[in-house]
Amino acid sequence: MKSRWILAWLCMAVPGLACMAADHLNVLFITVDDMNRDSVGVYGAMVPDTTPNIDRLASQGRRFEHAHVTVAICQPTRAVWMTGRYPHNSGALGFDEIRAGVPTLPETLRRNGFYTGILGKTDHVVPSRKNAFEYRRQREEMLYGRSADLYGRFVAEFLRHAKRSDRPFFLMVNTADPHRPFDTLTPAAQRTLIEVEPATSEKKAWYSREFPAPSRIYQPDEIVVPGFLPDLPEIREEIAMYYSSVRRADDVVGRVLDALKAAGFADNTLVMLKSDHGIAVPFAKTNVWRHSTLTPWIVRWPGVIKPGIHETEHLVAGVDFAPTILEILGIDAMQGMDGRSFLPVLQGRKQDGREFVYTQINTLVTGASYTMRSIQGKRFGLIWNAWSDGATVFSNESMKGLTWNAMVSAAESDPTVAARVQHFQYRVPLEFYDYAQDPDALDNRIHDPQARETIQALALRLGEFMRSTSDFALPAYERGAGEILR
Repeated sequence: MKSRWILAWLCMAVPGLACMAADHLNVLFITVDDMNRDSVGVYGAMVPDTTPNIDRLASQGRRFEHAHVTVAICQPTRAVWMTGRYPHNSGALGFDEIRAGVPTLPETLRRNGFYTGILGKTDHVVPSRKNAFEYRRQREEMLYGRSADLYGRFVAEFLRHAKRSDRPFFLMVNTADPHRPFDTLTPAAQRTLIEVEPATSEKKAWYSREFPAPSRIYQPDEIVVPGFLPDLPEIREEIAMYYSSVRRADDVVGRVLDALKAAGFADNTLVMLKSDHGIAVPFAKTNVWRHSTLTPWIVRWPGVIKPGIHETEHLVAGVDFAPTILEILGIDAMQGMDGRSFLPVLQGRKQDGREFVYTQINTLVTGASYTMRSIQGKRFGLIWNAWSDGATVFSNESMKGLTWNAMVSAAESDPTVAARVQHFQYRVPLEFYDYAQDPDALDNRIHDPQARETIQALALRLGEFMRSTSDFALPAYERGAGEILR
């Protein structure tokens, strides 16, 4: 608390200092669900007109080119955001509760006088901490997280409460788009998805539900299939539905920002927008390839961040979110955080030690364990798959859509697709990718003698990171990557 008053004093006492008194700065954190970074227009989307509202937000602040989440799974990544800790230090390895005694961001902010609120994903954001948010709306209240009108209405309601409370606020707004089921499911697609997943009455109702229409609907011939997937008709159909869902998520973002402006809070509110991980198809969500964890991260801070800044130098990660918010607000850091604030970067200064990020997977929603660790830089990425033994078969939620079924069918006659199916299911213990030459991670160069020196340096750095954070997987890593580490 003491640091908050110091910051407030500095803001008043030092002429020209680019900051606001801590008592008057609010925070709006907007998250979109399962959205690839390359689906966003300002990040180079090859499909036109996907995200006009997110693009506008980026033009008003700073967007990070190299921003990752720490875990490409919805609940554990949010636990990282809310604690500033890696999963092995918070207890939230998968869909687990954060350990008792581990402090969380919303609870800390509330103790420091903030009015806290959350819209959507309440079952995934510190669900065991019932008093973390004073105001909450379940996703069901926003037509399962897909109604821009209802998001706008509830944001306006929260802001009225905040104004009456005469306290700064922290509001986390979580859309359910573009999480599957994607928009505009055809009857054939509905039947296929119901057959793929357990045919419970709840699942049938979910996939046949009519959600609000997005402001634009994409057709299969308008889209570009991600390069890590084969371009098959069924995949093209599912990706088109995904892009319609991206547009609906953007509709929500626009409505939320309009409500903030209408309530008179736009000029004294820090806005951050981020996706929780990549798209829910094979080779993205629930893995540690670059397109699993590389997501949009946009920050608008009126009076501090110049509009239209494209940050290309520093790497930031989800574990850095809570430390950054707390330092911005002048609130003492929570005990035990692994991440560190990137406030200097937001202020336009260079910050050392931001050449790499560390990502991981532990347990899935099914409870199955698939331990993975990865180190990512601007160009290179090294992956360790602890579970890969030639016999264990990987399985996750992203295989339950049209895309995986299409790949399995095509693999019967297409050797290239068959190799991709084989790799996804069984993997290999170590993977190394040159993302500058191979952005879709199609060519594992782990045995390339010309890359040996780079691979060894990354392997050593990954081991050092695991040791410094007391990662339980370190002994197995040292055994599994022994040849490279020597």
